[in-house]
Amino acid sequence: MLEVRCSGGKTFYQRYSDARGRERQFKIGPADMLSLAAARRKGKATVAEVLMGTDPQQRRAELRTIPTLAELVRDRYLPHIKSYKRSWTTDETVLRVHVLPVLGATFVDVLRAEQITEIVQSMRDKGYASGTTNRVVIVLRHVFNLARKWRVPGATENPTAGIMLAPDVTRERFLSFEEAQRLIASIKQDENRIAAQAIMLLLLTGARRNEITRARWEYVDWEKRKLLVPLSKSGKPRTIALNSAALELLQRLRAESHGCYVVPSPVTGEPPPSLFFPWKRIRERAGLPDLRLHDLRHSFASFLVNRGISLYVVQELLGHGHTRYTQRYAHLMPDTLHEAAETVGDVVSAAQGVAPRTGNPVPAATA
Repeated sequence: MLEVRCSGGKTFYQRYSDARGRERQFKIGPADMLSLAAARRKGKATVAEVLMGTDPQQRRAELRTIPTLAELVRDRYLPHIKSYKRSWTTDETVLRVHVLPVLGATFVDVLRAEQITEIVQSMRDKGYASGTTNRVVIVLRHVFNLARKWRVPGATENPTAGIMLAPDVTRERFLSFEEAQRLIASIKQDENRIAAQAIMLLLLTGARRNEITRARWEYVDWEKRKLLVPLSKSGKPRTIALNSAALELLQRLRAESHGCYVVPSPVTGEPPPSLFFPWKRIRERAGLPDLRLHDLRHSFASFLVNRGISLYVVQELLGHGHTRYTQRYAHLMPDTLHEAAETVGDVVSAAQGVAPRTGNPVPAATA
């Protein structure tokens, strides 16, 4: 049929009956753009679709409900992860900085793995670490897995399927004794005393940055020598053991404090949002330009392990939720492991009547 309106506009339609016998009409297009012959060909194709069991009107309506990636992220994904994921800002940053400027306007049903791969490759060419590029794939994988679970129109496939993650390079940087001396000397020289003392506490406790910068005086248990972290990275509370040096530093800070935070910003009185600039100045003055702030936590663990402290104790001190996170430090204690193995050898030797190694007595046998 041809619809002719009072305005003079003309539009071709194809009438048909759907699977339920209802009469429908499908808009083919304006008569000033399509010839009669072209409209008839399109009308016959529409009827053929109906005979094959596809309703073109319904398919067109479904296409209109398919969101773009930006709409999916804004309307569904971010509100969802904000309700339970403490690190949701990391996902938001990855999407806002790396993904949405390129793919935000793309409808989710036509987004392909090649487009995601191009983003990842571009980031690698710019020098981004594998952990950062992998995060792009991981976040998008989560977005589309949820979209499929929610039955979002158009999200029938996950475009990240088949994209391999780059090997994650684990960076293990530990301070030597000489480097620790240089770093401590640089910390003592820094003009930003609050930031310098916060960094010293990180070295003394092995705590995460936010666990120190957001610490309140009410969290310090002077009698039990502990610092409470009400909400740790694992989502649970934990306590940080305070050694004598850390307690002494906290006592000095307490004497100078006028607020509720242990290391407040001298400008706002609130927790400092970052230690980047004082830390950059301190590490460069110490001749350690490659040292990250988080490496102080690794160094704390390495000092303990190299002194023969059990990995289980180190795990507790660091607040690791799983032994696999602490296991990375196992290679630092070969002598300790050998000594432990030799202990069993001495016991077996004694049972055979062979004298144990000098200076390594065997426990007396029980009756």
